[in-house]
Amino acid sequence: MSEPGPDPAGPIALSARRPEVEVARLVADMVPPPRFDGVRFATYAPDHGQPSQTAAVTWLTRFAATLGQGPAEGRKRWFRREPAAAAPGGVYLDGGYGVGKTHLLASLWHAAPAPREQKAFGTFVELTNLVGALGFQRAVQALQGHRLVCIDEFELDDPGDTVLVSTLLGRLADAGVRLAATSNTLPGRLGEGRFAAADFMREIQGLSARFTSLRIDGEDYRHRGLPQAPRPHTDEQVTAAAHRTPGAALDDFGALTAHLATVHPSRYGALCDGVGAVFLRGVEQITDQATGLRLVVLADRLYDREVPVLASGAPFDQLFGADLLSGGYRKKYFRAVSRLTALARDAERLASTT
Repeated sequence: MSEPGPDPAGPIALSARRPEVEVARLVADMVPPPRFDGVRFATYAPDHGQPSQTAAVTWLTRFAATLGQGPAEGRKRWFRREPAAAAPGGVYLDGGYGVGKTHLLASLWHAAPAPREQKAFGTFVELTNLVGALGFQRAVQALQGHRLVCIDEFELDDPGDTVLVSTLLGRLADAGVRLAATSNTLPGRLGEGRFAAADFMREIQGLSARFTSLRIDGEDYRHRGLPQAPRPHTDEQVTAAAHRTPGAALDDFGALTAHLATVHPSRYGALCDGVGAVFLRGVEQITDQATGLRLVVLADRLYDREVPVLASGAPFDQLFGADLLSGGYRKKYFRAVSRLTALARDAERLASTT
């Protein structure tokens, strides 16, 4: 069967889209991204030299089995004298980079014997964006009927966001919602590659007693610098590739970054609906923090959806200025560069004229 040809109407422009997203979709979209749609506990390959990895799978499998009850039943359990391991209100996966915390968190979501609409999975940023879009009370109302909420990459970059999310999780826990989380390193510990459970428990304050910490040992894949990005293409090459690629979005970089300022980050996923590949002309280095953080969110949504990115202009390993890479949000920028670089490598096949 031959592959479909390019859209005769030509590529669309992300900068021309203004998605309107219903509240129901904002919550319904909180599921493991395509990259983790197929993972399960059975597909996790533990290092047999690290017993904690096998132990984590066993513990989480048992935890998942307790999630068949609704929040109402779960709420009663707070007032019983039971060991934390018997029916914990939450679990925190503590480990370094590369040990499979997100794989295990997504596997927990998949294994939970609850309807899809009664469990949620999202990053810390997606959760704060949901609160920003709905307001605190509506966010509580939207999630309090869930049996499980999973938060990947819990971040402490912004104390205000940490308090906001901790308060939200407290309200959800009071309603009987079970919680699971992973987290990133503190800003000053970028090179350490892990985030100590004690730091997480301290920052969530009153919630800490409701979490059981699972230590997952393993090789610590530390970030030793920015990955080298592919050589940028010319504007003409990017434009030509976009016009022969089905589902293409073609934008000038400046127009796109300006447009992102007019769209709430909670809608960036909808902005990418139906897009099979992104083509950017004239990428320039970003020195403005607000612009940089918006681009980080877009990069996350593109990476989650495995959308390749072909670009001209500055290479992605030079996308963020030195001040941003040395500031408090530097881990976000390192992650964005790594992800955009991976998507740029995926896009190399699109540049071919054959």
